Amino acid sequence: MWSLAPLLLASLAAALDADSLTTQYFGNDAPWYRDRIPLFETSLSDIQDVYYYRWSVFRAHQRDLGSNGYISTEFLNDVSWQEQPWALLIDASNFHLREGRWCRDRRYTSDYGAFLFGPNGDPYQFSEAMADGVWQAYLVNGVADDATPLLSSMQTVYAGWNSTTRGVGGYDVSKGLYWIQPLTDATEYTIASIDASGGEDGFTGGYAFRPSINSYQYANALAIANIANLTGDTAVATEYAGLAQALKTRLQDALWNSTFQHFIDRYKEDNSYVTYWDFIRGRELVGYVPWTHDLPDDNTTYAPAWQHLLNTSELAGAHGLRTNEPSYQYYMVQYRYDGTHPECQWNGPAWPYQTTQALTGLANLLDHYPLSAATNTITTTDYTNILLQYAQLHYNPSRGGILDIEEDYNAATGAPIVGLPRSPHYFHSGFIDLILSGYVGLRPRADDILEINPQASASAVSYFRAERIPYHGHDIAIQWDATGSYYGTQGLLLQVDNSTVASSPTLTRLTTKITRLPPPPAVSRPIDLAVQLAADSAYPVGSVSTADADTDAIHGAIDGRVWFFPQTEVANGWDSPAGNGSEVWFALDLGNVTRTARSEIAFFVNATQGYAVPQAYRVQSNATGGWEDVAVTGGGYSAPVGNGITEVEWAGVDARGLRLVFTPSSGKMARLVEWKVFAE
Repeated sequence: MWSLAPLLLASLAAALDADSLTTQYFGNDAPWYRDRIPLFETSLSDIQDVYYYRWSVFRAHQRDLGSNGYISTEFLNDVSWQEQPWALLIDASNFHLREGRWCRDRRYTSDYGAFLFGPNGDPYQFSEAMADGVWQAYLVNGVADDATPLLSSMQTVYAGWNSTTRGVGGYDVSKGLYWIQPLTDATEYTIASIDASGGEDGFTGGYAFRPSINSYQYANALAIANIANLTGDTAVATEYAGLAQALKTRLQDALWNSTFQHFIDRYKEDNSYVTYWDFIRGRELVGYVPWTHDLPDDNTTYAPAWQHLLNTSELAGAHGLRTNEPSYQYYMVQYRYDGTHPECQWNGPAWPYQTTQALTGLANLLDHYPLSAATNTITTTDYTNILLQYAQLHYNPSRGGILDIEEDYNAATGAPIVGLPRSPHYFHSGFIDLILSGYVGLRPRADDILEINPQASASAVSYFRAERIPYHGHDIAIQWDATGSYYGTQGLLLQVDNSTVASSPTLTRLTTKITRLPPPPAVSRPIDLAVQLAADSAYPVGSVSTADADTDAIHGAIDGRVWFFPQTEVANGWDSPAGNGSEVWFALDLGNVTRTARSEIAFFVNATQGYAVPQAYRVQSNATGGWEDVAVTGGGYSAPVGNGITEVEWAGVDARGLRLVFTPSSGKMARLVEWKVFAE
């Protein structure tokens, strides 16, 4: 490592234009992102474009539950298997928290963690790594108060998995391992479940000791131990560190298959087709999940597993990583349909879910498994190529090449397989974290060392810069310029709060001491008073001036969800009739007299689909019995914003009802995506 005077390097380092980048990628919704997300650019444009797209996916899936805070959803549309009325699914919660930890607004991870471990959570919907997700957020923000209050609940949830009577999965004392069926491991139609049915089905069944759930429980136990250490509870820390070590030992001893040179399932199930404790008969991508959570030892026994990730006849597809190999008897056999349309299966398709896990594991391997990486001659070029391949899956050919991450893909063609109405912009994977902790290489730590080790390939990436990365109370920037022709400074730079603290002529590991700043101010939590959790909830409740009102659409305008994707993908909110000069209204009955003083209004715009912002709008209350305009402050009503947020403030008023009155533009509909109301 070499270093120049920090002030000199700081003067040479370029800064990205927040206004320009956020406007380029988010248009009128740029204000939401401008102060919330790290900025990023790179010579690989597909990776850059997908990075910003994935922030729009993150934004779209933040559901405001009013007094219950924010959670991350998985689907934009409601699905029958989610936990109502919250729209909660926990299988991807670890991805949600790892993505959200890079958001400069901590509310999203703080609220979500509290909800997952609170009275309305459902920790046994699916296998989970929720405690690890909370710990991963702490590693970035350094705020113990977001994690330590959840410690007791985390222990309760962990202990609950030890029940062998639970339908989802359980713990086998004799084997010292957890078991689960693939369906409730969020991976239906894997080898275990298909073969347990004799090849006839595989949606349910196939209970097995899997690398996934055992790795999750290992990570959760370590997280609990680490969080206990933050509180000074050494007894709990010691207990859970011991549980983690025991599970690590058992997973390595029992789930490593020397024939396949891979971590694979053993059967819990015992029937006429499969036998208890036998290995399944093939490799699956899930075998890399132990590395996702830093479980395996770095040795020549486990190292050969990574050869299969690069082998085109095994797990490396032309357009994505296969979930199992073409040699499997039932590879890509389609069992399940929605009508005539293929449904989700994990017997070969590329899934962003496990691609994220494999890339996270590969970044870990390249960062701190030197023997394993050398044994496989696996390099940052492989990481960059697989990441780029994954980025390119986001461009949906069935929707004209737009950015749209869906459920699963044909690894041979890159085309989405499922493509149902629920499928667009699916938040069931990660990408932002792969960029910030992998590609640009900020390696989160619990101590006061700032460490970076970029996994971007020097031969493929001529430049990148990520800045305004929140870390332990500081703003971090990481910059690479192979020749110095792009940013004016050659090499790798690490900056803290606009001062360069370390540098190198090559992409390599850099470390520096960092002083943890005092905890930031408490998270601002204004409560949306208008949220209706379900369409059949009593209050708040919406109504509209048109006779042919759609109950679901009315609910959509106050359901706590905001996105502006085109209607042809996923519609959201209530549509007015086409404008003819008349006013229409959307009324809100709060159920009780309530103090209100501020509103955020989201209008959708798409000229080709016939949507425009209203010509004019106003807010009314029924504080005096009839409907009267509120006394707007701040210079009156601002111009309505399309595909962004229109903010209105008024002199506080106590009323049970509010009404948003607006005049649709001539010949155009106005869509009210969301109407939020606040006390102040």
